[in-house]
This record gives sequence, C-alpha cells and structure tokens, in this order.
Amino acid sequence: MKNKLSLLSVVIPVFNEEENLDELIRRCLEACRSIGMPFEIILVDDGSSDASVQKITEASQQHPGIIIGVFLNRNYGQHAAVMAGFEESKGDIVVTLDADLQNPPEEIPKLVGKISDGYDVVGSVRMSRQDSLFRRMASLMVNKGVQLHTGVKMHDYGCMLRAYRRSIVKAMLQCHERSTFIPILANTFARKTSEIEVSHERRSEGDSKYSLWKLINLHFDLLTSMTTFPLRLLSVLGVIISATGMGFGLFLLVMRLIHGSEWAVQGVFTLFAILFIFIGAQFIGMGLLGEYIGRIYNDVRARPRYFVQQVIGR
Repeated sequence: MKNKLSLLSVVIPVFNEEENLDELIRRCLEACRSIGMPFEIILVDDGSSDASVQKITEASQQHPGIIIGVFLNRNYGQHAAVMAGFEESKGDIVVTLDADLQNPPEEIPKLVGKISDGYDVVGSVRMSRQDSLFRRMASLMVNKGVQLHTGVKMHDYGCMLRAYRRSIVKAMLQCHERSTFIPILANTFARKTSEIEVSHERRSEGDSKYSLWKLINLHFDLLTSMTTFPLRLLSVLGVIISATGMGFGLFLLVMRLIHGSEWAVQGVFTLFAILFIFIGAQFIGMGLLGEYIGRIYNDVRARPRYFVQQVIGR
C-alpha cells in the first residue's frame, strides 16, 4: 500500500548553468505539477561565476514558496551543495537532480511513484548513456567496487537522479564528515532500496564541470571515503615483500651451502635479501600507522561542509 505523502522536495545543485536554467526550471515545474502533490524546488548555487544567481533569484520571485534559492559563498563541490539542499528541504520525499539536463526532469514522477511503494532509497540506471568511453568505464569500475564494499547491488551510483525518504535525509544530515558520497552514505542507512531505468541525454548547452583530473580526484575521494582498503593494501604489500625477502634469503643460504661463498658474490645477494625484509617491515609499519591515522581522521573531521550565504524564496 502506498503511503500518503504531503510534500515533495527536488534538490538541484547548480554551478555555472545559466544556459540550462530556464529550461530546467520549466521542465521541473511541469514534471512536479503532474504528480499532483505539493512540491518545492530547491536550487543550490555552488559559487557560480555566471548569471546563475540572477536566474535563480528571478525564478524564486516568480514562484515564491515553490522555487527556493540557496546560495553558497563559494564552490564546495556537488555533494556539499546537495547536503545544503537537504538541510533546507522540508519534503517527505527528496529527489536529487543534476542541472545539466542530461537526466530529464520528466523522470521525477517515476522516482516518486517507486519510493511511494515503501522503499527508503530509489536509485536510477542511465540507459543509452551519452557520456564518453572514459566516463562509462570509470563508472563501471566504481559501481563494481561499491557493490562489493556495501553489499547493495545498485548498478549506477554515479547518477544523481535519486529519491530518498525524509528519515534517510535526516540520518545523512547527522553525519559530519567533510568528504561525502551521498548515494553510498544513503545506502548505509536504508533498509529497502530499489532502482529504476531512466533515459539519458547528451548535454545540449554548456560544458561538463568534470575534467579528467576532477574525475580522478572524485573517484579517489569515493574510494577513501567508503573504505580503508588503500591503507590496508600497504600492510598486504609489506607482508608480500617481507615474505619474498625471507624466501630469497633461504634460497641464498641453500645455494651457498651447495656451491660455496663465491656463488653468492661474497654476501652481496644476502644484503639484498636483508634489505627486502626491512623494506617490507617498513611497509607493514606504515600500513598499521596509516590504519590508525585514517580512523582518527574519520573521527575528527568535523569542519563545516559549506557556508550558506543566503536563502531566498521562503
């Protein structure tokens, strides 16, 4: 049985999207009105340097109480902007959407319909993706890694078109770590999750905000925010190197007994074996220290994710 829900919030992070905003707002209004429930559209300007601020301001003046503008004082990144939108949202269901129109706003009713069936989180899978081969391959690797780590078999964690229940949003807002990947964070609190297929369009206006370097940084942040595996890998590497060094030393001892000291070049090879053992021990120590430092780092990160300069439209 579907639950009766009183308000829908659509949270959209915006960064230098002046060319798409007019169409984005028009299509979002039409999509939300077709659902037949009260709604609000929260546009979070993430430190744009173009006319995005002016367009959001004009839209909030034309649709007071429906279009809400949240202005951050500088650029903090997509996920921080979404968290700012979560904090301002009031809805029982919160839908997130990118401002580039690659994920059509017309898919919002499908998400609302699915989450109304009792799910806590509803993700989306982009069909016929219009991205580059590099981005598709990077997304594939990230999705496989996240599925392995979380045990939640969602297929497209990189798609921001998602729906969350209010309880999940409240839980995420209580998490104060600075580096946050929202789809994974939401799934750590969700009991029932699902996903639907959505269409995907090529960007018609403006340029992608993710360069190759930013994508690499994003995926590295994703890896380090959800697991300490890179730190543990140092310990594993140290054990392998130490074992190799000890095996090499044992091999040299046996060969020295068989062929004499000349075969081992007067002990030079033995020095290499000892060196490998100590290098491996150093890696083990670094890995253990890194493990503790990583845990401390995760516990003490309490800096604000963003600073809201102004909220309009309420």
